[in-house]
Amino acid sequence: MTLEACNETFEKLIERLVEMDKNYNIEKLRRAYEYAREMHEGQMRESGEPYITHPIAVATVLVDLGMDTDAICAALLHDVVEDTPATYDDVRDKFGEDVANLVDGVTKLDKIKLASKEEQQAENIRKIFLSMSKDIRVIIIKLADRLHNMRTLGFRSGVKRRDVSLETMSIFVPLANRLGIRQLKEELEDISFSYLDPFAYAEIEQLLEKSKREREEFIESIKDRIRARLSKDFDPVPTVEGRVKSAYGIYKKVYEQGKTFDEIYDKYAVRVIVNTVTDCYNVLGIMHDMFQPIPNRFKDYISTPKANMYQSLHTTVMGREGIPFEVQIRTWEMHHTAEFGIAAHWKYKEGRKGKYKFDERLNWVRQILDIQKETDDAEDIVRAIKNDLAPEDVFAMTPKGDVKTLPQGATVIDFAYAIHTQVGHKMTGAKADKKLVPLDYVIKTGEIIEIITSKDPAHGPNRDWLNIAKTNEAKAKIRAWFKKERREENIVEGREELWRELRRNMIRITEEELPELVAVDMKHHSCETVDDFYAAIGYGGISLSKILPRLKEDYQKKFVQPEKQDSFEFTPATDRSGTGVIVDGLENCVVKLSQCCSPLPGDDIVGFITRGHGVSVHKKDCVNYLAQKDGEPERWVSCRWAGNQTAGYYKVGLDIIGYNRIGIFTDVMNSLSEARISTHEAAARVLKNGNFMGSVTISVAGTAELEGVISRMKKISGVLSVERRAK
Repeated sequence: MTLEACNETFEKLIERLVEMDKNYNIEKLRRAYEYAREMHEGQMRESGEPYITHPIAVATVLVDLGMDTDAICAALLHDVVEDTPATYDDVRDKFGEDVANLVDGVTKLDKIKLASKEEQQAENIRKIFLSMSKDIRVIIIKLADRLHNMRTLGFRSGVKRRDVSLETMSIFVPLANRLGIRQLKEELEDISFSYLDPFAYAEIEQLLEKSKREREEFIESIKDRIRARLSKDFDPVPTVEGRVKSAYGIYKKVYEQGKTFDEIYDKYAVRVIVNTVTDCYNVLGIMHDMFQPIPNRFKDYISTPKANMYQSLHTTVMGREGIPFEVQIRTWEMHHTAEFGIAAHWKYKEGRKGKYKFDERLNWVRQILDIQKETDDAEDIVRAIKNDLAPEDVFAMTPKGDVKTLPQGATVIDFAYAIHTQVGHKMTGAKADKKLVPLDYVIKTGEIIEIITSKDPAHGPNRDWLNIAKTNEAKAKIRAWFKKERREENIVEGREELWRELRRNMIRITEEELPELVAVDMKHHSCETVDDFYAAIGYGGISLSKILPRLKEDYQKKFVQPEKQDSFEFTPATDRSGTGVIVDGLENCVVKLSQCCSPLPGDDIVGFITRGHGVSVHKKDCVNYLAQKDGEPERWVSCRWAGNQTAGYYKVGLDIIGYNRIGIFTDVMNSLSEARISTHEAAARVLKNGNFMGSVTISVAGTAELEGVISRMKKISGVLSVERRAK
């Protein structure tokens, strides 16, 4: 698209806004576009198009959602602070504080140097949620931004496509679902799915295309029959629509429930939209009179709405053709909420003064933010967000009939804290449908949960509850209790845990030297004293497993000096090559890890003195070494790994063979992600015998970690073998 074409596209968008007659500030929108076009001048997308095509596309998505002038302005300007010389103050001076705050809310923190990619991701997500709590439009703009980036993801590298798709599926799809924006959620889901498991996606698309004609004829015939029947009782006749479940929606049914394509009951759906709630239930009766209802397939989301405000009646019935289909019945107001979620409920009015703050329906944002007060651990934050945004919820009741909505997998501990903080703190036991259950009991929809509490005012939670609780809210409240009520106990436990780990990792320092070693982490976790640091470890706010790698590195730099060694102590050869390998008898030589066998720390190794290229290190079972070791024995030298002085992480390739079932490649990649293993390359194909073969290149610290990865993969359903290969 040329710059002239971009201008034409924007003008068409303006024409559309004028036709909508919603009192948009057209002059302000034009200024925002012209400023964005000027600031992004010369910048190109990876597709080769002018960068301004992206802000226009994001703005168009917001127009589709019915957003207001400031939100659309922010969409046009959302990358100027991040990618151009423009500043927050520039945007505020030209377009007002609201627009500037929206732009700031969606601007990533890439310019701040953080320890890892995971921390960077967590900090960006944390910023989004903090901005979200002040103005919900921030996340709606961010979702629109992510949607267009996903639509153009094909222009990026294969590894980047997978990483972005995984993040989208883990964070942004659940967010769109929680906000109730169905159209964004389903498109983000399907695009991510197409990159994460291209084989399964292609198979489902092929099945849908194969039955397209029959499917359309079936849906049309059902719609005609329903309209004809409803015309006898309604004037005017309610709106009747039909649809097919999304590709990922079908995949979840096939994968999670082990069903075939033909066994998916709600693959087809018909929607009836009426004027009143009473009409909804009347239409339900008519549907059950016209078609045979399938047992246990009725859901009343009107009396018990979903957490994202979705309301509708769902029933699955069987037509004369013997094909099951779902009927959704709702009012027009419910329909707008189902399609646009919070965007439909957020009443933006031009010229309205004051902040667009979230209401009670968005209290879950506050709950997600709570964990950030108790921990700075990047992975804890991301994990909590994923758990609390889980798309599937369970509904359980107190003995008094109050309904509590919790994520799937929530325990009775989560239920107790959902009732009240003090109910959770004083909990001693629980009953599900009047039967005593253990504290790790997982709640099921429809159960009546009774929490048994202690009358002892000093009673509090157990530390083990942090491993049992599922929700961010419960974990944050448990941590807060220990932080406030058990400081001295936390200091003692944190101190013991820290020094135990220091000794285990051969970090030998005195108590006087400790503040210097942990200074960076104390600052990062806002600890003013060493006791604060001990206490944070004790109540779980600091995870030692996350900071120990940095402590070991700082220890080597700050405290392990040649002059500290005793004069009589033997000084071993050191690794100066950066490979983590010491060559016995040679100092300061060039050392390279051979690509024919890709040795890892833990492998038995041997070195070969090359002509002009230093020492090439091979595994002792390398075919090249075994074939050549007797030819020039004087050129083979003994070498070993440098122990704690290894280079860090090493690339290694794996070949995975398994049955070619839907979802196997996704399971492999999820296994690596859950194990926090960096992936550099990933590919898959179908072998001549029909089996699946996946090839991945990953980074590991050594053979121990590699063996753990291989062991995890071998447990995946359908995986037949996992073999290490040369690069």
